Amino acid sequence: MNRCLRETLTFTQARVELLQEDAPDGSGKKLYMQGICIQGDKRNANERVYPTREINRAVNTINEQLTSGMSVLGEVDHPDDLKINLDRVSHMIEKMWMDGSDGYGKMRILPTPMGQLVKTMLDSGVKLGVSSRGSGNVDDRTGHVSDFEIVTVDVVAQPSAPNAYPTAVYEGLMNMKYGHRALEIAKEVGTDNKVQRYLKEEVKRLIKDLKI
Repeated sequence: MNRCLRETLTFTQARVELLQEDAPDGSGKKLYMQGICIQGDKRNANERVYPTREINRAVNTINEQLTSGMSVLGEVDHPDDLKINLDRVSHMIEKMWMDGSDGYGKMRILPTPMGQLVKTMLDSGVKLGVSSRGSGNVDDRTGHVSDFEIVTVDVVAQPSAPNAYPTAVYEGLMNMKYGHRALEIAKEVGTDNKVQRYLKEEVKRLIKDLKI
């Protein structure tokens, strides 16, 4: 039976790199996260094994979508289904590729409210991981995945301890004292340096509460 599959990699596991590149139109610098999005041929924390051939095919499909002009958007944290929620979008995948048995991706942080929060967290030194979201069939006996398709790659908070589940950043924002305030500021940040500094202070408070 085809399942919704989510696989989380910490900042260290994903070997996340932060990149800044000049925009082609001269409008400033763009921020990227780049690293491993899904690991192949090894049993992961969910007791699943993704054969390299399955990941390679899924990566090729994503690149075909990008080449055809489609936008592959990702969110902060991830829901329980495969739908993309536009109010949670923080980045877009620009390309994916294979290196050995692992699928890598390059994701551009967008100037959306959630993207602004991700940028501010990264600027504040928060170690963010990634979580692939897709579908496939799982052999209940061996854990091997077949017919795998990647829908997107989401950004998640770094677990504070081995085997810990990542903190739900978006839900944390909605439920914490400073969360709503930070989200409202992020909607207005634009290029105003004063607002950007204020957002950074609000996010630092959020980070302290989230303990990440």
